[in-house]
Amino acid sequence: MTDPRVKKFARILVDYSANIQPGDRVQIDSTLAALPLVEALYERIIERGGHPYPMLELPGQQSIFFEKANQDQLQHVNQFRMHAYNEFESRFRIKSSMDLHELKDIDPQKQTEAGKANKPILEAQFRRGAVGEFKWVTTLFPTQAYADQAGMSLKDYEDFVYSAVYADKDDPIAEWKKFHDEQEKIIERFKGGDAITLKGPNVDLTLSIKDRILVNCAGTNNMPDGEIFTGPVEDSINGWVRYTYPAILQGRIVEGIELKFEQGKVVQAASKTNQDFLLQMIDSDPGARYVGEFAIGTNYGIQQFTGSILFDEKIGGSFHMALGAGYPETGSKNKSQIHWDMICDLRKDSEMHLDGELVYKDGDFV
Repeated sequence: MTDPRVKKFARILVDYSANIQPGDRVQIDSTLAALPLVEALYERIIERGGHPYPMLELPGQQSIFFEKANQDQLQHVNQFRMHAYNEFESRFRIKSSMDLHELKDIDPQKQTEAGKANKPILEAQFRRGAVGEFKWVTTLFPTQAYADQAGMSLKDYEDFVYSAVYADKDDPIAEWKKFHDEQEKIIERFKGGDAITLKGPNVDLTLSIKDRILVNCAGTNNMPDGEIFTGPVEDSINGWVRYTYPAILQGRIVEGIELKFEQGKVVQAASKTNQDFLLQMIDSDPGARYVGEFAIGTNYGIQQFTGSILFDEKIGGSFHMALGAGYPETGSKNKSQIHWDMICDLRKDSEMHLDGELVYKDGDFV
């Protein structure tokens, strides 16, 4: 029997996050592990008058590709995905891995080459999303692999996920609308601001948000949500940060990352684990050493690290920055084949100032 929260989850995604309209063509990107949610999405999109196109990944598909693919295949652009991202009105991406370590032994160079080939897909998502032509939504379906990574039983992890997206509420869409309105008040304080200073045991940074747009993340592109983000002025970041949580990319876990910035660029990078991978990724292209996103996590219902960036970057009392591609709707001009979020806790002995005024202390706005 399907968990009743799954249907409610699908309704949140279709009715609220993407607001599917009659005639919308919708790609559903998922693995077979998320079939209950894919079926619920398919049904709800049909009910709304849309045209759903499921695109399901087989177990072990990525590892087979990277182990067997020749040079021509690595450089081949996914034609179906490229068409959808350039032409369709919407896309749901459901993270639903059954093996989070599937790519840990794959040559990073192969992943870099495939990433370069498919870079136009990411650019299409950002470009069309910025002007409202493409309603993209990324979410997660609870699997045993994610539960194990979070150190929870599958049942506890399902409860965690459905609570974070408000699928356990009587009227989840009303809850997300309320969340949006509360965040809008915070954004008003930052509008027209310039210099942000972050100081704490793990950070000493300055950056500029002059003439940049702050985005209210309340469940449209990501579900769950809970962040306020922008694209910092590309050459404005100076100082250092030591990320308190592991950063995960392409199945690799990189712990203890410490970065030093000068005029926006990473000039020193070190980590406790997988440092070779870290250095290879930030040398993927010129934009990979610059920051495309600066964000403050505002979901105080998410307090523990689970190893899934979709949840972890929303931790109330944290901030994160993404190396690589920025979102054009913020004014960011940074382009790259990577977008790698890295998270730092601000809940102890930490402050944030905006143009010299204290606006945030020990993990909360003042």
